[in-house]
Amino acid sequence: MPQKYFSEKEKALITDAIRQAEKNTSGEIRVHIESRCNEGLMDRAAYIFGKLKMHKTEGRNGVLFYLSKDDHQLAILGDSGINAVVEPDFWESIKETIFSYFREGDIAGGLVKGIMMAGESLKAFFPYSIDDKNELSDELSYGE
Repeated sequence: MPQKYFSEKEKALITDAIRQAEKNTSGEIRVHIESRCNEGLMDRAAYIFGKLKMHKTEGRNGVLFYLSKDDHQLAILGDSGINAVVEPDFWESIKETIFSYFREGDIAGGLVKGIMMAGESLKAFFPYSIDDKNELSDELSYGE
């Protein structure tokens, strides 16, 4: 049951990181957690991206952090607006930083750090504006 993977304090830290990161960028960040990924990692992340309607943002600048906890798999998926302006390996350094936390057993800390890095990195391409509206929920979402 993925809702039980994090304590309430850890969930609050991750949600707060999303809110803080979105103060740097108009990009929209979501975190989705599942126990297992029973298909290709990127295929599953793309499916969840669509299911969460992340492709519906005005700037096509949604970012999904998809975690399959029991499989120890992580995908970071950016929408077409992001992919059109960033280098192909844009997410790799963020993933490597997250994995360094994961290797130490700090899953929540890794997600928090990665989310903050994403917000800072996206600021150059999608800066926050005073009239920015929060288009997607900041709450964690869960699969099976």
